[in-house]
Amino acid sequence: MPYVPVTALKDYVGKELGRSDWLTIDQDRINLFAEATGDFQFIHVDPVKAAQTPFGSTIAHGFLSLSLMPKLMEDILILPEGVKMVVNYGLDSVRFIQPVKVDSKVRLKVDLVEVTEKKPGQWLLKAIATLEIEGSDKPAYIAEPLSLCFV
Repeated sequence: MPYVPVTALKDYVGKELGRSDWLTIDQDRINLFAEATGDFQFIHVDPVKAAQTPFGSTIAHGFLSLSLMPKLMEDILILPEGVKMVVNYGLDSVRFIQPVKVDSKVRLKVDLVEVTEKKPGQWLLKAIATLEIEGSDKPAYIAEPLSLCFV
C-alpha cells in the first residue's frame, strides 16, 4: 500500500487511486464461497442448470465479488504514514449492476472521496470502488467502502 503523510491524505480526495490487476473468477472459487457461506443456489454451483438461465452460465455470488474488495484494493488505497492497523468500517452503499459470469476477469478501480479525522490518530477514508469486468461497459458493482486507519 502506498503511504503518505497524514497531512497529505486530503490531497488525494477526488482522485482516482488506481486499478488492481485482473483476477479470474473461476468455478472453483465460486464453489469454495458456496461452501463457506452455505449458499448453494443453482445459478452459482450447477453449470448445466445455470446454462438454461438468461445468464447462460454460472455466476459468482454478489457477496463473493464484494468480499474480494480488501484484497484487490490493498496495493491501491493510500494509507497514512505510521499506520498501526486498518479495519473495515463498513460500506455506505453497494449496488450490484450486473453479475460476474464464471471465468470472467475482474479488477477494482478505486477513487478516494472523503478523509475525516474521527478522533486523534483515527482517520476514516471513504472511497468509491468499482468492480470492472473485462470486456464489459458495465461494472459488476459500485460500492462506497470505509476504512478506519489507526495511526
